[in-house]
Amino acid sequence: MPIALLALTLSAFAIGTTEFVIVGLVPTIAQDLNVTLPSAGLLVSLYAIGVAIGAPVLTALTGRWKRKSVLLSLMALFVGGNILAWQAPSYESLIAARILTGLAHGVFFSIGSTIATGLVSKEKEASAIAVMFTGLTVALVTGVPLGTWIGQNFGWRATFLVVSALGLIALIGSAVLVPGNLKQGRPARIKEQLQVLVQPRLVLVYVMTILGYGGTFTAFTYLAPILQQEAGFAPSAIGLIMLVYGVSVAVGNIYGGKLADKKGPINALTLIFAALSLVLLVFTFTMGSKVGAVITVLIWGAFAFGNVPGLQVYVVKLAEKYTPNAVDVASGLNIAAFNIGIAVGSVLGGAIVDGMSLQDTAWIGAMISVAALVATRWSGHLDKRDETRAQELV
Repeated sequence: MPIALLALTLSAFAIGTTEFVIVGLVPTIAQDLNVTLPSAGLLVSLYAIGVAIGAPVLTALTGRWKRKSVLLSLMALFVGGNILAWQAPSYESLIAARILTGLAHGVFFSIGSTIATGLVSKEKEASAIAVMFTGLTVALVTGVPLGTWIGQNFGWRATFLVVSALGLIALIGSAVLVPGNLKQGRPARIKEQLQVLVQPRLVLVYVMTILGYGGTFTAFTYLAPILQQEAGFAPSAIGLIMLVYGVSVAVGNIYGGKLADKKGPINALTLIFAALSLVLLVFTFTMGSKVGAVITVLIWGAFAFGNVPGLQVYVVKLAEKYTPNAVDVASGLNIAAFNIGIAVGSVLGGAIVDGMSLQDTAWIGAMISVAALVATRWSGHLDKRDETRAQELV
């Protein structure tokens, strides 16, 4: 794999840490800022909304910029956003800082995916994306547990200060390792960008992505209070459990990329969404047991993010077929779809916690994942139908 992928992975690590560390800090922030659990959970949703806006809009606006210039600019924005979070005097200012940081996140994973696939041969595209997204999974393994521990022992503000330092290291790494002569296609015209929004096959992939992540984050957003209030773990144990979850995610992400390369995106996503639905359903009944909860969380991690490589390589594949002049924009919209799913899932989870119980977040998340599975199978059916028609024309 090209060394430039290391720079992308390093940046993904910093960004992944700031996105997901908030999950382990929800009870801590709620208590410190004197807000409810659902209000603290909104920090996950609003960050995701920042990503959803930033991914397609800023990707389109920076289409004529050199790829390296975009990377360095957004990492500088990322560092600034986390410094603002560190100094945030109130809940409202923390929200503003999270949205600002989310804008940088969206552009990074949009152009990062297309850069990664452009650095390798066709048969290694999913694996290249998986390598880049390994930064996210390593963040879950090390950054999130460490950030949770720092937040619980030195205050949640200290966590954002450390994340700012990680972002600065990633910025320097990008400046040194990413080549300045990256391949860059012609920027998409406005009309071509709009085609991405109305192309039915691409919209279906975005629905798959939204449902797939919505199901996971309905429960994952409230994992820390679930482990404390339902399973009975002490707050000091949450970081260690997040470490276990992160290790599982790292394995699942790499396996998901290899599976998508070997079996094709649809077959890989079918397996992953089916397993994810089952695990979330089981978690409804095991979260009341310490041993059962940890085992289920471990298995959950193996499938929770394994869909990322398959979904990204699939949307790029379909964009190359249906909107070849707007592949970057299509990729950016899928990053937006990931985060719309996160936002919807976390808001829904908050409503469930308010009106029902923490336990109900898991089985409702499972039902959403089943919907993602149905959408995936329908997209696979349309692929086969198109292939059959193409063969008949020949």
